Amino acid sequence: MKVGFVGVGAMGLAMAGHALRAGHEVWATDVNPAQRAAARDAGLNVADDLAGIAAQAEVFIIVVVSDAQSETVTRGLLAAGLAPGSVIAISATNHPDTMVRLHAECAAQGVGFVDAPVVYGLQGAVDGDLGTYCGGSAEDVARLRPALESYSRFVEHVGAIGSGQLAKTCNNMMHWAMCVANYEVLLLAKRYGLDAQKMRELLLKSPARNTTLERWDSTNFTWHEKDMDVALELSQAGALPLPFFGQVDQMIKLLSPAKVKALLYGPEAEYLGGRVVPLTAAEGGFGAPASA
Repeated sequence: MKVGFVGVGAMGLAMAGHALRAGHEVWATDVNPAQRAAARDAGLNVADDLAGIAAQAEVFIIVVVSDAQSETVTRGLLAAGLAPGSVIAISATNHPDTMVRLHAECAAQGVGFVDAPVVYGLQGAVDGDLGTYCGGSAEDVARLRPALESYSRFVEHVGAIGSGQLAKTCNNMMHWAMCVANYEVLLLAKRYGLDAQKMRELLLKSPARNTTLERWDSTNFTWHEKDMDVALELSQAGALPLPFFGQVDQMIKLLSPAKVKALLYGPEAEYLGGRVVPLTAAEGGFGAPASA
């Protein structure tokens, strides 16, 4: 299969590499010349622009950051004259409504369209172990599946256009909620004198285990505002109150990688603008037995 990747930064390049090793003819392009050079060094065929890649591939996987970038790339490919029967997949995390609009524009030109956001992040891309949520027609998903499976542990067809992004939003909501929950739980342990990292290790052997806690050291807190904005916009549009996630939206903004590392490995932590210092045994802490 001739597969075109638009956007070959860290994630896109890793995904394209897996497609190449799976036996596909892979083309790549990026607005950044350095990324195009990296793609060429990785053995990919490289096009200078969207018009160039549009002439070479039959399915296209767009690996960008924002809704605006997904719109620009999709419309650029359409303007370049994609052959009817081509299929575009958006692997970025976008609003479901954006997918509905772009699908309509593609359909008007006989081009298939699938929203196919991924989970498990950069490490999943490097390992070829992403999860892909698909929204679109069964025919378009089937056409894309060989390419998607090259970098995915699973490819799940969720439903109609936009449903892949809705599923990704549900995953994001759980992830950010668990970030807040993990922080507060370990903060309580630290306050009462327990080693937060050892408590984390204990929880990872317990029913409270969660993937977010497993990858706690490497959580970057990069996309929480964007992700929660989508979640709460959908909540409002659907007339569905989600008060807990309104709180998550506010609380997640208080966290950062530095604060997580201090909580796990430092002598004290910070929360809600204040220092959290472990209680001694004499003060009621449980970290060490009280002196005789």
